[in-house]
Amino acid sequence: MKKTIIVTGGAGYIGSHTILELIDKTDFEIVSIDNYSNSSAETFSRIEKISGIKIYNHPIDLCDKKGLFDFVSTLENVVGIIHFAAFKSVPESVENPSLYYHNNLESLINVIEACKQFKIDNFIFSSSCSVYGNIDSLPVTENTPFSPAESPYAHTKQIGEQQLELYAKCGVNFKTIALRYFNPVGAHPSGLIGESPINPPTSLIPIITQTAIGKRDKMFVHGYDYPTRDGSCIRDYIHVCDIANAHVKALNILIERKTDLNYNVINLGTGDGVSVKEAIASFEKNAGLSLNYEMGPRRAGDVVSIYSDTTKSTDFLHWTAEKTLDDMVTSAWIWEQNITKETR
Repeated sequence: MKKTIIVTGGAGYIGSHTILELIDKTDFEIVSIDNYSNSSAETFSRIEKISGIKIYNHPIDLCDKKGLFDFVSTLENVVGIIHFAAFKSVPESVENPSLYYHNNLESLINVIEACKQFKIDNFIFSSSCSVYGNIDSLPVTENTPFSPAESPYAHTKQIGEQQLELYAKCGVNFKTIALRYFNPVGAHPSGLIGESPINPPTSLIPIITQTAIGKRDKMFVHGYDYPTRDGSCIRDYIHVCDIANAHVKALNILIERKTDLNYNVINLGTGDGVSVKEAIASFEKNAGLSLNYEMGPRRAGDVVSIYSDTTKSTDFLHWTAEKTLDDMVTSAWIWEQNITKETR
């Protein structure tokens, strides 16, 4: 009997790319749970077109504990969960904190309870570099202490990690790896899936591509007076396919019991900081276009500068990011052009 992996948020940006990586690199049976609150069922048609594999998705809200338990009880030989499902917009979380605390934390509690109830011992948690807050020393290592969260979204990730760490101490066989992403960007090389949220994007690269394609009249660079080399925020951008690959490696380490740690955290980044202006310049160079953008005030919840130390991801996961910033913006632009053609 095949081992089954549940992917929550499988129709989402990173979830869909990770499903494709699981299909390509493993022999697991893959089941998705996604209620399409910020995604589309069309994603699974795209996955099938790329891979030839039809993925079953159960469209329930993970805050519905009974619905979750009823569904998981129908599955056989579930050996792991990769938990992506969460609201993730920093500005929205600042505007509506209670929405984020309710959705992100209640859903996680229910999924943890399902692991306990159905003896699912391997758990990969989609975390974020936002857990570190504004920090004094770069690059960020996994031992960098948390500063106060700059947004309710970041705070839910801090609390989520703490919940999992405490549960891992209690669960005899339960093992968790929390993967702290830096800034996922880019799209699948097929050009058939990429970042396509139902709600207006707040991440830089889709805002860039939407501006270039004409879906936005112009874009704003939020902050021009930060203490950085060009005044704009600095981030560690990482291709979504590299992130997907890291999930598969982390999951296999747990399932194959190649670690004695019940709880572990790993940064996923390239180790290089890129400013907002530098990302725009890379896009303009590769797309051969000039973007209409305007410098604006700082945005609530944004940290000044953050990028990762990659030592642990290299040593523990045997993983390093392979794709460049040019690869990221080029793939994102191909995806944007494809989805725009489809809707015209």
